[in-house]
Amino acid sequence: MPAAPAPGPAVPRSGVGFTVLVTVLSVLGGGLMMLVIALSGAPGTLLLAAALAAIPVGPLVGAFMWLDRYEPEPRWLLVAGLAWGGFVATAAAILIQGVGGFVAGLDHDVMLGVVAPVTEEATKGFVLLLLLWWRRHEIDGVLDGIVYAGMVGIGFAFVENVLYLAAAYDGTDGMGPGGTEALTWTFVVRCLASPFAHPLFTSFTGIGVGIAVASRSPAVRVLAPVGGYALAVLAHATWNASTLYGAQGFVGVYVVVMAPVFLGLVGLAVWSRSSERRMLTAALSDAAQRGLIPATDIGWVVDLTARRRARAWARERGGAEGERAMRAYQQAAIELGFLHHRYLRGTPPPDFAARGQHYVGRIAAARPYISFPGQVVPTR
Repeated sequence: MPAAPAPGPAVPRSGVGFTVLVTVLSVLGGGLMMLVIALSGAPGTLLLAAALAAIPVGPLVGAFMWLDRYEPEPRWLLVAGLAWGGFVATAAAILIQGVGGFVAGLDHDVMLGVVAPVTEEATKGFVLLLLLWWRRHEIDGVLDGIVYAGMVGIGFAFVENVLYLAAAYDGTDGMGPGGTEALTWTFVVRCLASPFAHPLFTSFTGIGVGIAVASRSPAVRVLAPVGGYALAVLAHATWNASTLYGAQGFVGVYVVVMAPVFLGLVGLAVWSRSSERRMLTAALSDAAQRGLIPATDIGWVVDLTARRRARAWARERGGAEGERAMRAYQQAAIELGFLHHRYLRGTPPPDFAARGQHYVGRIAAARPYISFPGQVVPTR
């Protein structure tokens, strides 16, 4: 297989302000949270709490990455979501709740059932609004909103679990003398039974943002994120309030409300991913009629099994370089498909023309240097 040409210049991207703001706030929030964590227990306790809190992180991240296979989001943005949830959202929530509780003199039940859901979902969801404002082109619909929201929720839950686990072991959570038994119970409840809680709550805001991106209605673009945030607060408040009624209240809400909502969200995410295949097929078929991509390539791009076969084929014939060329071609075609779909819906991003030309250029540059199973690469 002939060597592929060097990739062209990256498509121009806006949002330098987003990068700077998220980086600065993550550093500041990280410093504050490190201080809070350091004051929360002995080093040995914190290491144990961090190790236990990290157990559900890998499977949760893997699940959201699995959902994100059609058009993988930029890894640095996913990491930024984790950092925002773990550092910025947690630090901001602690500050707001601390100041608000001190000034207003609210009791524990009100703080837990009302203040915490409102502030925590606001601090987590704010980064999704920043994405919507500065990097709208990275969000193509509901599934992308769920993925970004999930990463923010995972980061938040990890840091929060470290604090809860350390407090449980040290006996500073007000629930008993602490020790191994308290630590085990907290670990089971927070890390095994409900690791999905924070990603679930924030996913409602992500769904609202995804709906806003795909909508042609100005009213929906405003109301969808607001409605998503309201549902996130409601779900979070319901969850927190259940703990005020002991184990029976917790189990009741878990079985009757949270588990069905979680399964419903999983179903929505899986359905959204499957619908992306149909959407991409239609969009790329239209693009092929306009001469933007060979129609014979569409199946090798939109079908995940066929994509893997094509990459294996390219690797067998061209080694690592051939596989990279195939991945680059498939990624450019997928990006074009999502962009073209938004054009057909009447919701293209402001830089639609420049992005479209960039993707078409990448496709045209790479196509002569790849082949799909059963095809032959033309010699040059």
